[in-house]
Amino acid sequence: MTPGKKAPVEGRQGPSLCQSEARIAAALRELEAHGYLKRTRERLPSGRVVTRTVSYNQPATDASPAAAPQPQPQPQPRPVRPAPEPPAPAPAPAPETAPAPPSQPETEKPAPTHVPPRPSLPQPQVPDLDRHRAATDLLAGLRRHEPRLLLTEDDVRRLAPAVAAWLERDAHPDAVRRTLVADLPEPLTRPAGLLAHRLTTLLPPPLPTAPAQEAVSRPDPLQNCDSCDRAFRAPEPGHCRDCRSDLMEAA
Repeated sequence: MTPGKKAPVEGRQGPSLCQSEARIAAALRELEAHGYLKRTRERLPSGRVVTRTVSYNQPATDASPAAAPQPQPQPQPRPVRPAPEPPAPAPAPAPETAPAPPSQPETEKPAPTHVPPRPSLPQPQVPDLDRHRAATDLLAGLRRHEPRLLLTEDDVRRLAPAVAAWLERDAHPDAVRRTLVADLPEPLTRPAGLLAHRLTTLLPPPLPTAPAQEAVSRPDPLQNCDSCDRAFRAPEPGHCRDCRSDLMEAA
């Protein structure tokens, strides 16, 4: 050991540093308690937490603007990486097109069937007001014999000429009524259509012309006998039978 130098004392340097740090911390707390110092903890955008220290020449009070709390910076969220997009699916292979079937020879289309028009209702040859009135009464009175044959005024007006054509052909009203009422279908949904069909398809033919009556032999006119003036029948004037017999005997 060199003469004139003191040997270092072991174990003294560590406690002195700890005491200095404790005194500094106590002094900072005292300054902070009297308003000369303010320390705040902040979080940086990177996520690290640091202590911000601000010193004042005058102690800060609650009324002074320095005492107003400093706005804490909002921590910014960490950018989220977008999830990697899944790889696009491989395009599906194009379906194989089947070969077109061989063209079939065009067959002749059947000709459209011609629907014959509905026959019109029969009409009388000679208009007759009395016959038309009888036809109207016959149609309007059908419901008395068959309640299902309830016709409207338009139906009666349309069918009356057809019934008049039947009456014109010497069909008796009772015969026409029996023909229209007999064997009605079940159910009966369109009574006017059924009557129009029957009046058209079941129309009787006209009666044949009656033969001319043979001339009836008329009796001879009365004649007065030229002899006895007695009346007798003869084609010409002359004598009666008795006078003719007398004349023949006298001859």
